[in-house]
Order: sequence, then structure tokens, then C-alpha cells
Amino acid sequence: MANRQKIGLVLSGGGARGIAHLGVIKALEELGLQVDILAGASAGSIAASLYAYGYTPERVLEIIQSVSVFRSVKPAWTWMGLLSMEGLREVLLKHMPENNFAALKKPVTVAATDIQQGLTVYYSEGELVGPIMASCCVPAVFAPVQFGGRTLVDGGVLDNLPVTPIRQQCDFVIGSHCNPIGQHFDGKNLKSIIERSLLMAINGNTIKSKEMCDILIEPAGLEAFSGFELAKARHIFEAGYEHVIRNFKRTDFPNQAA
Repeated sequence: MANRQKIGLVLSGGGARGIAHLGVIKALEELGLQVDILAGASAGSIAASLYAYGYTPERVLEIIQSVSVFRSVKPAWTWMGLLSMEGLREVLLKHMPENNFAALKKPVTVAATDIQQGLTVYYSEGELVGPIMASCCVPAVFAPVQFGGRTLVDGGVLDNLPVTPIRQQCDFVIGSHCNPIGQHFDGKNLKSIIERSLLMAINGNTIKSKEMCDILIEPAGLEAFSGFELAKARHIFEAGYEHVIRNFKRTDFPNQAA
């Protein structure tokens, strides 16, 4: 009898759009798929870790919705960045109090960027919350995270779809990418210009990663949402869920029977 195929799921960064990953996971579960290994960058690292800890996609959504943006990010007023991520640390520690990769029920790899060395660092063991915070640390928005002797920022800067660290561990890799670039934006709005510029730069580093996926899921309609629109979490969640339900069927994925 053939060995059961090991399936990996890689979740991109994308700010609030990363909530779409939760809808994708819910749909994959309903299709009867069991994910064995996860990897994530930025928002994808939060979704991957909370899911691997044992929370359902719906429960992770509730956690996100229950947290006020104003409690999650606090002014830092340092030259390094405008906001502090201590609020995010509090939320993560509340829901994953062991603060260790070993507490996760499924292996997870988190991508962060060493801003001093100019390289991607992958974390999969030891302290959990520090790497997640680093992975979510958008440059010039949040103060860099000091962790393990490194100065770290958003994992999406160099590897927004971190397939590489888990590809060899998996028989089949599913990529969930939530960073589309829409055709319309307000060229007079500074926040829109900054966000679009980041999206364009980050999307360039996902080209090879997308090719390494056996299936790539890119939920339609996400370009209608800003990466800052946490208030529309439920709509973003549903966009991810509906896209998978409408466009994929169980036979598109490996038979996991041992």
C-alpha cells in the first residue's frame, strides 16, 4: 500500500488580506484535505501558527476580529519606526502561552528578513512569538524587531511565499497567495502609493516560489481590499473560502489514504 502523501501549505503575507488564508484553509478542510506542514510570511505566519496550534479557521478569525487595531499597535515614536508591535505580542502570548514552536500540533516555518545582513531567516524551533512579530514587521511602519542577535523586519520583503524551506519535506505543496495588484488606486493618496509600491516590490520575489507550488490558490476579488482593512475581516475570509469552493474539487489534490 502506498505511503500517505505529505502536504505542505504556504501562506503569503498581505496584511489584512491574509485573513483570506483562513477561508482557504476552511475550504480545504471541507474538501477532506489534511495539511501536514505549514510555512508563512507576515500575516501568513500568524494564520499558520494559530491554525497549527489547534484553533479552527473560524476561531482564528474571531481572535482577529476581537482585537482592536488600536490595542494591537501602539506608537513607538522612535527613529526606527512609527508603531510598536507590543500589542501583537500580547495577543499571540494570550492564545499561544507556551511561546514555543514545539507547542504547535503541525510543523511551521516562519520567514523574517535580517535587515542588516540582507537575507531571509527561517524559524521553525525555539521561541515562537518573536519570529512571528519579526515576520509581520512592515518596514517604516513598525520599529524593527530585535531577536536572536538580529535586526528583523517583514519576511515578505525577500520571501513573501516561503516555499523553499519546506519544499523538500513535502510530496505536494499548496500555495495561498493574497497579494494581488489591482488596476485602480488613488495616486494622490500617500498611503495608497506606499502600499501599492510595497505590493509591486514584494510580488517580484514570489515568481519562483509560485512555480515551486503544485497548486497555487489566489483568491479573486482581494484587490478590492486594502492591506489595512481589518474591519472587513469577514468579507476577506469569505473571499478566500468561496474561491476554493468554486474553483477546486477534491480530485485536484492528492489522495491521502495510506
